[in-house]
Amino acid sequence: MTQVSYRGHDVRRDDHPDGTILLRSGYGLDGVVTKTSDWLHHYAALTPDAVFLAERQGPGWREVSFGQALTLVQSLATGLLDLGLGPDRPILIMSGNGIDHGLLSLAAQYVGIPTVPVAEQYALIPAARGQLTYVAEMTNPGLVYAADGDRFGPALNLPIFDRVVRLVSVNIPVGAQDFADLSTTRVTEKTDTIHAQTGPDTLAKILMTSGSTSSPKGVLTTQRMMCTNQRQLQIALPFLTHKPPRIVDWLPWNHVFGGSHNFNMMLANGGSLYIDDGKPTPQLSPRTIENQRLKTGTLAFNVPVGFAQIRDAMRDDSDLCDAYFRDLDMLFYAGASLPQDVWADLEDMARAVRGEVPLFTSSWGLTETAPAAILQHEPTPRSGIVGVPLPGVVTKLIPVGDARFEVRVKGPSITPGYFANPEQTADAFDSDGFLITGDAMKFVDPEDMTKGLTFDGRISEDFKLLTGTWVRAAALRLDVLAQLGPLAQDVVITGADRMKIGLLIVPSPSLRATPGVTDDRGALIGAAADIAQRLAPAPTQGSSTRIARALILTEPPSIADGEITAKGNLNFRKILTRRADLLARLYDDADPATILTKSTP
Repeated sequence: MTQVSYRGHDVRRDDHPDGTILLRSGYGLDGVVTKTSDWLHHYAALTPDAVFLAERQGPGWREVSFGQALTLVQSLATGLLDLGLGPDRPILIMSGNGIDHGLLSLAAQYVGIPTVPVAEQYALIPAARGQLTYVAEMTNPGLVYAADGDRFGPALNLPIFDRVVRLVSVNIPVGAQDFADLSTTRVTEKTDTIHAQTGPDTLAKILMTSGSTSSPKGVLTTQRMMCTNQRQLQIALPFLTHKPPRIVDWLPWNHVFGGSHNFNMMLANGGSLYIDDGKPTPQLSPRTIENQRLKTGTLAFNVPVGFAQIRDAMRDDSDLCDAYFRDLDMLFYAGASLPQDVWADLEDMARAVRGEVPLFTSSWGLTETAPAAILQHEPTPRSGIVGVPLPGVVTKLIPVGDARFEVRVKGPSITPGYFANPEQTADAFDSDGFLITGDAMKFVDPEDMTKGLTFDGRISEDFKLLTGTWVRAAALRLDVLAQLGPLAQDVVITGADRMKIGLLIVPSPSLRATPGVTDDRGALIGAAADIAQRLAPAPTQGSSTRIARALILTEPPSIADGEITAKGNLNFRKILTRRADLLARLYDDADPATILTKSTP
């Protein structure tokens, strides 16, 4: 077991007369490579036989080494050039994580062809294919890739792809290009020449993002952004460079965290990425547990619900628990704060296995920040802390009241803007060149900035009640989800221009499947009393956090209608607009489906 090494927080602060605070790391930023292929060439020479990418195949794994990966990437890159692709003819990737997906992405980056990875739900759910068409119309791809011609056939046959090269790995449709054939293309001098011309400003990806209130935007992701971010992480977490890391990871590559942060962390440090084809859902979590029994990592990345599922599995399986923690250097949660009970249970399990606790941590960032901009890179006793700026990132904190700050960032890991949209790009930056994130934070300890920052919601989601009271919806949502526990999968906070706060509750799958909980109108009523009790306000609770009413949704949010983003988040504005009738019912005290919490006026 290797001793985990990390850099303690070193923060420099610059206070301005208007109350604005600039924070930056005290550590310098050096040693940034030029492009992702620098890593691939380095490890193909240094450790050619080491596993780089692996995916499930039968009872075990199909593995590709660094040496094999470089050979395949160079051949694929040549084939892509032969097909006429280039900076203005990107590659749209419609299927999920896989070895071929990873190699294709690296091949495109090798010769300066942008990729556009999208959520595979856009291709597999018929009603959601309008989203796929939207992205294709925006980016005008020269090639579209799918892993399986049968599974993705209907999407490949969309009219938008009539004149686009179709590349497929298995079950090759008539007229499509075989991935295996492309991967054996003879490398030419042209490939080497174009590869030499790629550099920090070369566009690597167009990552589609949409928050809770907007339509998808194409975030420009350059080689500089990705290469800088990995060097920033190495400086803060030097243990990454002491031995090759290993992860068993499901986080999707159409998102910046899975596809840039985790994928490139293995590439930049000679590590191994074992692709977990499970997910933290009731249907697929058993597959994740099976994969963890076959292979465990030195780093563990997951969302809170995923860590809770693994914890529950390890309670009944001491061998899994021992294997999971034996070599673990870092446990990293993202997406929301890790519940303190899960945090404490995992710490206890780690101590029982190895006598110490690995680094439990999180960070903050956006698709536009590559993604890590702020990182908790020293041990902390509790969940919810996102840390301090990484080297090279300047963080601007603008006071917005009550020791709360709006966060803006600037640095070499920040996007130059949005694809084909100069207006959105101009609006995204302030007059000093800082990216306007719309997020809010607080200091853990206002007297000691080295203890880091905590996320405090999105300013754009805040609203006022008719009483003039501000409601911090993002922070309140997290509190409510903790109160409701297993009953709710998610919630939408309501109350803008009304007297009281309400909830639209997306019930958990287990609650939805419980027999006898719906009335003749389809309203879920079986859990009403429990929900009312859980939400009942304390006598001293103020109107800014007091939930007065709730309604349980019987129709799940729809990705086809834009109620769910590609990241799986709820689009709150779309839900409230599309379900205006339910919003009216929520504020009707006489409606039998409305759950009243007996909130005092």
